[in-house]
Amino acid sequence: MGRTQPAEEQNVTDRIRTDIAHNARVWNHWLGGKDNYQVDRAVGDQVTGMYPSIGEVARADRAFLGRTVRYLAGEAGMRQFLDIGTGLPTVENTHEVAQRIAPDARIVYVDNDPIVLAHARALLTSSPEGATEYIDADAHYPDRILRSVEPLLDLKQPVAVMMLGILNFVLDTDEARSIVRQLMDAVPSGSHLVLTHPTLELGGEGNAAAMRFWNENATPPITARSRAEFASFLEGLEVLEPGIVSCARWRQDPETEGETIQVAQFGAVGRKP
Repeated sequence: MGRTQPAEEQNVTDRIRTDIAHNARVWNHWLGGKDNYQVDRAVGDQVTGMYPSIGEVARADRAFLGRTVRYLAGEAGMRQFLDIGTGLPTVENTHEVAQRIAPDARIVYVDNDPIVLAHARALLTSSPEGATEYIDADAHYPDRILRSVEPLLDLKQPVAVMMLGILNFVLDTDEARSIVRQLMDAVPSGSHLVLTHPTLELGGEGNAAAMRFWNENATPPITARSRAEFASFLEGLEVLEPGIVSCARWRQDPETEGETIQVAQFGAVGRKP
């Protein structure tokens, strides 16, 4: 099952800017994708030159998504996923990982990037037993997201809220905490929150100059946060083992992934008691 929001009926190409680099397209470039423009590749390559491990961060973040969704759909028994800040479709998207384990899983993707919207149909391929939907919405407005997810998601039943690399685009930390709180207040006990966030800790000190370059040459602007700031997003939740770590090292499977280096991207999963 898949259906689209009325916003998708717009001519989304009118909203796509090719004169400035955009996060979803640059991220796609770092992951080796083709859905990007010259401006995205130029900025992405400049950032890589300033902070060579950024590609490793992108790949580690993607691998973290796969591990967390496998855990949630499997051991944790989650059947509903709200993936905010989806980005461009690539391999092993949330619905693909979840529905491989639980074909009846229901997934709602949320993003407001017009090029992501233009590719939304690639995200809307669900298993026959489950459902997948794409919502054109902004993470800054969680109330609008929550109104839009029903009836595909039943907010009286546990939901896995996925926010990978999205709160770093909410520059005010109090506002970011408020967004998380509104989302988690709306879902019941047994729901989960999955987060990743860049940091200047974990060996990421060299990223400061690259972030300044990004904010001068790309959109949307980005910020790093400390462990304490990241931990504040998880207040009131049971943080699952191994706690707040580099996302590359969250329940890594050495047998299948080999030895993983630490990247400057926090990752954690919290459960609502």
